[in-house]
Amino acid sequence: MENNGGGALLRNRRLESFLGRNSGQRVEGTVKTDVKNELELRKGKDVYTDDDDGWFSAIISWIRIVTCFVSMMVTTFIWALIMVVLIPWPYERIRQGNIYGHVTGRMLMWILGNPIKIEGAEYSKERAIYISNHASPIDIFLIMWLTPKGTVGIAKKEIIWYPLFGQLYVLANHLRIDRSNATAAIESMKEAARAVVKNNLSLIIFPEGTRSKTGRLLPFKKGFVHLALQTRLPIVPIVMTGTHLAWRNGSLHVRPAPLAVKYLPPVSTENWKVNKVDDYVKLLHNLYTEHLPEIQRPLH
Repeated sequence: MENNGGGALLRNRRLESFLGRNSGQRVEGTVKTDVKNELELRKGKDVYTDDDDGWFSAIISWIRIVTCFVSMMVTTFIWALIMVVLIPWPYERIRQGNIYGHVTGRMLMWILGNPIKIEGAEYSKERAIYISNHASPIDIFLIMWLTPKGTVGIAKKEIIWYPLFGQLYVLANHLRIDRSNATAAIESMKEAARAVVKNNLSLIIFPEGTRSKTGRLLPFKKGFVHLALQTRLPIVPIVMTGTHLAWRNGSLHVRPAPLAVKYLPPVSTENWKVNKVDDYVKLLHNLYTEHLPEIQRPLH
C-alpha cells in the first residue's frame, strides 16, 4: 500500500469524486478544502481506503470473516436453546439476550482485531435510550458488546426471517415495529414505549433508520424522539468513528483501521414538548455532526 503523500492525495481525490457523484451535489469548490481536512484527519491513522491491499491481507480478512460467522452461529445456537428453556420468563430472556450480545460482540471484535478506543463509558450505565450512527456491520458487533444489561433493540418485524439470528432476536424479547405503513409504525412505537416503561428497560436504536453507504451521517428519522417523549428517558448518543473504513459497504475485506466509540453525556427529555419534535431531531443530529470527523459529517 502507498503511504507517501502523493498516494494519499490521489486516494482522497478519488474519494471526493466518488462522494460527489453519489450525492448529486457539485463539490468542485470545496475539493481542495475537503482534501486538506481529510488528509489531516487520516494522518497517522485513517489510511485504509484502497480496495486492494494485497492478496495476503485479503486472505487474512476472509479467514477472519469466516471465523466470525462460524463463531456467531455457535453462540447463537447455544443461546437459542437457553431462550427456549426460558420462554415462561420474558425478562430473564432479555437479560440472557444481553449476555449473548456481550459475549458474541466482544468475541467478534477480538477476531477482527481492530484497535478500539472507548470514551465516556460512565454514561453507559444508566437507563436510557441509546442511539448510534450506523455505517458498517461492525457497528452491530460493537452495539451488541457495549450496551448495558436490560437493553432491548428495535428492528423491523421482518427480522424474524433472518436465519437463526432473527429467531434468537424474537426469543430474546426484543422489540419489532411494522414499517409497512405509517399508522402501523406509530402503533408499534407506542407498544414499544409501553413495554420499556412497564419493564424498566433501556433502548438501543439507529436513528438514521438504515446503514450509511459512504460513512457520512444520514438524516435522522423521528421515531427515537417519539419514544423519548413517551418514556421520558434521557438520550445517550453513541458516536462510532472508523467502522466504515474497517469494513466498507459492499466489501468482504476487513481492514485493521482504528475504531473509536464515544458515549456523549445524556440529553434530558424530561421537559420536551410534543410540538417540537423536529427541533429535537435537529438538536441530536447537530450533536453528531459536531463530534464526527470531517470525513463522516453530512455533505451540506
